[in-house]
Parts: sequence; C-alpha cells; structure tokens
Amino acid sequence: MPTAQAPLLFSDLTHPVVNVAQVPQYSPFRYPGGKSWFVPRLRQWLASRERPAVFVEPFAGGGSISCAVALEGLADRVVMVELDDRVAAVWQTIFSEQAEMLAQRILSFDMTAEAAAEILASDPTDLLEVAWRTVVQNRVSRGGIIAPGSGVLKQGENGKGVLSRWYPDTLARRIRALNAVRERVTVICGDGLPVLAQYIGRRDVSAFVDPPYTAGGKRAGRRLYMHSVVDHPQLFQIAAALNDVVMTYDLSPEIFIMAKQNSFQVKPIRMKNTHHTIVHELLIGHDLSWEY
Repeated sequence: MPTAQAPLLFSDLTHPVVNVAQVPQYSPFRYPGGKSWFVPRLRQWLASRERPAVFVEPFAGGGSISCAVALEGLADRVVMVELDDRVAAVWQTIFSEQAEMLAQRILSFDMTAEAAAEILASDPTDLLEVAWRTVVQNRVSRGGIIAPGSGVLKQGENGKGVLSRWYPDTLARRIRALNAVRERVTVICGDGLPVLAQYIGRRDVSAFVDPPYTAGGKRAGRRLYMHSVVDHPQLFQIAAALNDVVMTYDLSPEIFIMAKQNSFQVKPIRMKNTHHTIVHELLIGHDLSWEY
C-alpha cells in the first residue's frame, strides 16, 4: 500500500478528548505511555460483546487496563504479561500473599533523597525486595521512567523533590484493592508474543495490545523502557488471527499501513495527558463499531 494513502487517518480527529485526570487510577505505577485514558473506551468495548473468559494484556507495563478489568469485573480472568522482570516483580508481588508486606513497607518508609538513593544503589534478587526497589525507583524518577539512564527528581513539584510523587496511603490502598482480586489475575514474566499466540482460535478471549512505540524508527520506546525491541509485523500477524483484539499505537503512516495490510479497522483518537497536552494515537481492531 503506498504511503500516500496514510495521511487520510490524520483527518478524523473529531471525537471527544479523554482527560486522564478524570479517569480512576488503579495502578501503583507512574508509567510513561500509560493507558488510563483508554479505560472509558475499555468499558465500551467489552460491554459490546459477550463477557470474555480471559482478558490478555501482552505488554502490561503500568497495568492500568488489566487492573481496571480485574477490579471492575469485566472478565472472568486476567493474564498480564511483562518482559521487564522488575515491573513483573511488582505485579507478581501485588497479586500474591506478599502484597501486604509491600504495602506495609511503603507505609513505614521515611522517604528522603538519601533513603531513596540507598535503595536505588541496592541490587536485590528476592522478589519482594525487587518489587520494593522498583516501586521506589518508579516514584522518585522523572516521569516514572525506570529505564537505564533515567534521572531522579531534584526539585520536583513545589520543591518537594523525591516526595513529589510519594503517596504512601494511596499506594497501599491500591495494592490492597488489587490483591483482593488476586484469584482472577495471572502474571507472567516473559515475552508477550508467544503468550498472545496461545489464544489464537479462542472465541472467549479478548486481548489489549499496547506495545512500545518503536515501529517506523520511533525512539520513544527505546528511551522509556528497558525492553523496547518488538517484531511489529509478527505482532500484527498474531493479532490478526485473534478473535477479539484492540491495539493502540502511535499515530503514524507506518502503523496505518501495517494495520490495513492485516485487514484491521483503524481510528485516530485523542486524549489529554497529565500535563494537559493533547496526544493523538491510533486505535486498531477487527471491529471498532463500539467506539464513539
């Protein structure tokens, strides 16, 4: 398909803008590229079809979508897949009997620049300790970025430094709420593509796919995430074979073309992030008639 057809996708941006600040926050993460803005559309999508037995998120990341599905009971079971073992450790801990230990660690911690630096200098191997270090790093890093080279907050919000995004009561409350539905959730530390492929042919499965944005030479994914290499053509082929899938990608001609080559419907969408900036993305699926 010639690239000349791709600009057509930029012309249909008339839908209402979702303000992330008005969407319930379920995840303990501050996550670059987070998908809280999709939650209202998530409800529309899943309400438009038979309740899925399994909901799969192969690039879980900050987990906003999986958390919403689990807490709002939108599917019988949720499968979260995350390749970054540090992020996966947080989810594995939250959905285990160690969740309360993590919550208590957060509540009792005296957050200072020195205390945070000591934790970030550690190299734990125990699952709970890895989860604890990851939570601290996520909350004190600029933009929540925990990829190599990410910096720690200096001045922060109103000069609060590392305390700017440290809300222990809120974090503990979210962790406890998620742990209460742990029987519905499976966390897999690994590559999302082969896990996603396991559900080909299942009519009772819905999948939400939000990969690192690295297609077409995009650099955002490489800067924001520890693991950003994705075989996008293979991902599209697997997704095309699934019964029910919705994908979100950056709004680019390369992705538009790839989606059309795999017989997907596409819709440009807008959202307002926490910095009140309008961001454009691309919604991709077999059937997007549910999308307002």
